[in-house]
Amino acid sequence: MKCSTFTLLTALAILLQITGLSLFILGFFPIKPALSGVSGPESFRPPSCASTEDQNHTALHPHQLKSFYQKLSEIPPSYDRLILLVIDGLPAEFVLGRDGQPPSKPLKDAMPYTQSLLASKMALGYHAKAAPPTVTLPRLKAMTSGSISGFLDVLFNFNTQAFLEDNIIGQFFRIGWKMLMLGDETWLKLFPGLFTRHDGVSSFFVKDTVQVDHNVSRHLSYELYKDDWNLLILHYLGLDHVGHLGGRSSVMMGPKLREMDEIIKMIHLSTIQSQESDHRRTLLVVVSDHGMQENGNHGGSSYEETDSLALFIGPGISHVSPTYDTINQVDITPTLALLFGIPIPKNNAGHLIADLFHPLEDHQLLRAMELNSWQLLRLLQAQATDSTCGSLEDASSSLYLDAAALHGSWKSKNVLRSASGNDLKSTVLAYTEFLTTASDQLSHTATDKPIGLLVSGIMTMLLSCVMFMGLLYKVGQEVYPNKQVHKFQLSEALIGGIIVIIVLSMGSSSLVEEEQYLWHFMTSTFFLVLLHQTIKSNTGNRTSQLFSIAVILISGRILKGWHQGGVNWTHLPDISKSLEILGSPYVKLLQIISILLVITLCLYTLSSLRSRGSFVILIGLSYLCTGLLVLHYVIKYQGSESETGTSDNDAIVAVRLIYGLIITSVTVTVIASPWFMSFKSKDLVSVIKDSLYLSGTTYMFGWCFLQLLLQQPVNSMVISLLLVQIVATIYYASHGGSDVKQWVEIAAIYYLGMAGHFSLGNTNTLATIDVAGAFIGISSHSTVLSGVIMFVITYASPMLALLSMVMSVSVKEINIILKNREVNTGQLVKIILGFLCLVPLGLNSVLLVAYTIILLLMRNHLFIWTVFSPKYIYVVVTTVCVLVGVLIVASTVTYVISTAAFLRKKKVYGGRR
Repeated sequence: MKCSTFTLLTALAILLQITGLSLFILGFFPIKPALSGVSGPESFRPPSCASTEDQNHTALHPHQLKSFYQKLSEIPPSYDRLILLVIDGLPAEFVLGRDGQPPSKPLKDAMPYTQSLLASKMALGYHAKAAPPTVTLPRLKAMTSGSISGFLDVLFNFNTQAFLEDNIIGQFFRIGWKMLMLGDETWLKLFPGLFTRHDGVSSFFVKDTVQVDHNVSRHLSYELYKDDWNLLILHYLGLDHVGHLGGRSSVMMGPKLREMDEIIKMIHLSTIQSQESDHRRTLLVVVSDHGMQENGNHGGSSYEETDSLALFIGPGISHVSPTYDTINQVDITPTLALLFGIPIPKNNAGHLIADLFHPLEDHQLLRAMELNSWQLLRLLQAQATDSTCGSLEDASSSLYLDAAALHGSWKSKNVLRSASGNDLKSTVLAYTEFLTTASDQLSHTATDKPIGLLVSGIMTMLLSCVMFMGLLYKVGQEVYPNKQVHKFQLSEALIGGIIVIIVLSMGSSSLVEEEQYLWHFMTSTFFLVLLHQTIKSNTGNRTSQLFSIAVILISGRILKGWHQGGVNWTHLPDISKSLEILGSPYVKLLQIISILLVITLCLYTLSSLRSRGSFVILIGLSYLCTGLLVLHYVIKYQGSESETGTSDNDAIVAVRLIYGLIITSVTVTVIASPWFMSFKSKDLVSVIKDSLYLSGTTYMFGWCFLQLLLQQPVNSMVISLLLVQIVATIYYASHGGSDVKQWVEIAAIYYLGMAGHFSLGNTNTLATIDVAGAFIGISSHSTVLSGVIMFVITYASPMLALLSMVMSVSVKEINIILKNREVNTGQLVKIILGFLCLVPLGLNSVLLVAYTIILLLMRNHLFIWTVFSPKYIYVVVTTVCVLVGVLIVASTVTYVISTAAFLRKKKVYGGRR
């Protein structure tokens, strides 16, 4: 097969993979369908087949529309003004406790005023369960529209667009409310042009825990004094940032809670004063968008992440005894809509919080429940596309009819003054049962998925996978003699066996959550098999090989114990937790050791190059300087930002200097290597090997120094041990002669990269993504830059494995592969590059296709959005990682070979002249 044909077929297979993946994602993760338009006067009438939206109300003046709604609702607004205080990332258990137990004494002492309000029954608190994904954007949409956001809102969280779905913010605007917003700029992007005054701050620059809240509080006294607004939204981000930086137990958490408590106190006292002076009734609602795990991250579906707060403070609340029950976060929407006399948004799936309506008269309470029931019934009818209007025959519909009948009976008896308390109680219970059932049904309704589109995507990816495997087999035939193609050793068979076991495990939600155990076990098993084969083998340098495998296995055992558990076993002790308990001095000492180990390995690796010269010495000096700069940054700056809460300009400059030095060193080395090596040797193969060796070395160690800068301090030793494992694997293969096939070596390195991914604390939940590290060296928020750095941190290990393959091919005995063959430059590129590209692409393609099929089969599974879909996002991004890594490797090898061949031709041509 010609090199051009090989390249075209590989590119076509990649294109088919991307196309199939895109088709499947579009089909499986559609934007959640929503009813168009906004609720109006029709929402105050019973649903019917002939009901249409009343267009006459759009011509009304906002104040007339407000009066019109109040007349139709038959419920006087309970409050005149609303203050919505969002404390980002605050777990409800910090305020309300957990499992019937009050919060711990330090937490209670941190918020004394809030606790006094709860104790005196002047505040009503709830655990508001947030639906995953537990990130800000979908949670704000849920609280303002009552709808369950689509899963891909976790991606839109980084690029917020205007929210076009019916919501209470838009409803308030239509009745002429003046609205202010201070805090997270996500509100301004969701509701552009609706706020009279605003001051937004970026929600993603998590290094800032002080200024981000000061920017909100500096306006607060002035705005509370003003009387020209109806809605004031305050969104404080500092507590969430504290969590990202130091976790729930951060030393900054107590002071931040006290700061929030002072804000609540200031607002509450101001509302009391306002009520006494001008009789305006203000409702203060304190909410959090989500909770956080012990390490401060969020995004998944654990109790700690979904346990958000809903705290209601205002006149009338004192009539209700606190229960600290659990509600759904979407229940906030209909509750606020009914309390303030506006239509409930069309796509609301929540039900009103009945405790807040107890101060109303009996008929007003039932009217509120009736309005909520009508709205939910309309939504149920709209989603039941296979049924005739008004002919729903499910449990929720019969429950509604029962509640409506009891309500009608109560009305008749009430007119005759014969209604009893039991009649009212029965009606309330009937409405409550319908509202709860309908809300649950709407919340768990699966979105229809276009099966044709999904199958097309899978078939396209499957074709791509077959092409990768076919090309891999063809390259194997060309690289090795025919007699060796079908001769498999146990270690080679195990390469395929590992993939089969991983694929079979994907159908179990528990194994998906704890996937790291499989990777650690399978990689350890593979190297134990290699150890057995090495002991029995009589070829190669057995002593060196045995030592290499021992280093790999010992390092692997340490890495396995570094981070314990994926989801269910995170509470178990591990090395990282022990280090954190010992304190930062021990962690920093380990960082210093790790950096020195990487520097030593780098200099030793460069010194092993046969063709040493000034260029190699220059490269060694550049990486020595890089390592020392990283060491200087760790000793002087790392940790100072966490303690002060402010960004240090000197630290940012130091990080940017390291960024620049790494990028410059890598770029210059890769580009200049074949040119300098060509002056050292006339042998084309030697020039190619030495150039690839230098390029691979600079990739590996440049990446490691970058990771030592970006990763959590406790993960520094993980990076150095991963590097040791990969170098030892390359060393093992280079001393194994022809016994160790190139594709086996590449697969082994790929598996080490996957196991290392979990050793760094990554899991298949979104909560373990390190958001804080994405802002190292950035002085202001940039979605693109922070996104790239987040990718670099998350996929540190797989990318290190891919980049190391450039070095791995450089130490292979290429002359053996080329023995008795006349090859041109194209053939040389194909033979050297074939396995480097096709093994990672093929292995990843098998996993991608297999998990895509499993995801389709599991589309109605209970854990589809909490376990399988987050895992699929990781599978997709891993595919991106593999494509990027293979592109870098392919570009480097092609450039080195082409340049070396060109210089050799030029030298030969010049010599003949």
